[in-house]
Amino acid sequence: MGENRTRVIDLSVPMDVNAKEPFPPSIEYMAHEEGAAQAAGILGLKKEDFPDSKAWAVETLTLTTHTGTHVDAPWHYADKTAGERSRTIDELPIDWFYGDGVLFDFSDKPTGYELGVADFEEKLTSMSYELKPYDIVLVRTDADKKFYDEDYAFSHAGVSAEATRWLIDKGIKVMGIDAWGWDIPLPLQAQQYRENPQDGILWAAHYVGKEAEYCQIEKLANLDQLPKNHGFKVAAFPVNIKGGSAGWARPVAIID
Repeated sequence: MGENRTRVIDLSVPMDVNAKEPFPPSIEYMAHEEGAAQAAGILGLKKEDFPDSKAWAVETLTLTTHTGTHVDAPWHYADKTAGERSRTIDELPIDWFYGDGVLFDFSDKPTGYELGVADFEEKLTSMSYELKPYDIVLVRTDADKKFYDEDYAFSHAGVSAEATRWLIDKGIKVMGIDAWGWDIPLPLQAQQYRENPQDGILWAAHYVGKEAEYCQIEKLANLDQLPKNHGFKVAAFPVNIKGGSAGWARPVAIID
């Protein structure tokens, strides 16, 4: 039997109450002793009836569908896409979420930098690659390294509406970023809007979803561990939540 040379890289952040995302999870931990008491109450037994008076451990989480690493569905951006009702996470084709990965390394860009079409085209030229429909695009900013810093949600480069539209036009259905959001940080959007109140500033890249269907993976991690920009697979299956605007996911890169 030959050696298995497949490498799997975890591209998710953990569900952690200590994370500095704006809406972290609340996690209640039930230990094995408490599990025995709970099981005994359900079954009409005593907790001492279980070996060592211990049974199951259980965690209860309170969180949003956008807490932790997750996939945004078109319904998140607007109630209609191209004039039709936007689809929720459970309505999307599952095969969208497994495909060839393409990494765009923008870790050199400063906080608040808005990535444009030219930035993506330049990277494609440097990697001698042409995007094809259903590639899964990964945008590296290294914001995941600040997951436990107070300014985590506001310290990343973001993607412009024009670049988002350009990716969709290339046939990309799933695109992701290792930051709290796909757009530039919200406070910067708000500042720009106050200085020049007009459409096309607030949540601009997200709102491209009003025109065409696409999904974002937000809060990716470990993109710096990918050894190449393409030539690997990505699996990013979202949890099947009925009517959900998003689904939690544990994306991985699969490299032979």
